[in-house]
Amino acid sequence: MSIAKIVEQALQDGYLTPAMEAEVGHICDNASELSIEEYMALDRLMGALLTGEVVAVPRKQFINVMEELVLTEAIARVAEIEATSERTIDVGDIAAYTLNRLPPLYATTEEGANYQRQRAKAELQELIVQQVNEAISRNLGNRHDQRTPVVGKTTGNELLRQMSSLLQVYAPNFEEKSST
Repeated sequence: MSIAKIVEQALQDGYLTPAMEAEVGHICDNASELSIEEYMALDRLMGALLTGEVVAVPRKQFINVMEELVLTEAIARVAEIEATSERTIDVGDIAAYTLNRLPPLYATTEEGANYQRQRAKAELQELIVQQVNEAISRNLGNRHDQRTPVVGKTTGNELLRQMSSLLQVYAPNFEEKSST
């Protein structure tokens, strides 16, 4: 989106959102030189912000306390495994897998974050540990070197064979029920 369109949208809505502000900043940072129209649009936006015609929506800073709790647990477990074996484990993979299976715990203040931490440790610590262990177990069970890309195969039969193999790996307990 261009600066002129962003300014037009802000004037129409009466608000400059953080996303709009970031886009204007991105355009300005990456342009070697702005056009006269872009400078005029920025001048118009500044005037509208100064008069209150457009209000800048403040960025709300928030954190997901669950992320720090999961990372702490994942780092500790991965460090244990890597210290006692030759395996290396990507902490990011473990954290992402785990976070996708746990509720988020957002907070906007340090007081709120402390509350969420205490709540999670009391109510969810066992589930966090269980999900991190499941993520590690799945990660150690993966055989990345045995994967073959689907792209590049030209025959329909080869594609079907690969899809069948994938389904057998990722859904081993699925059984198609016949309707007879």
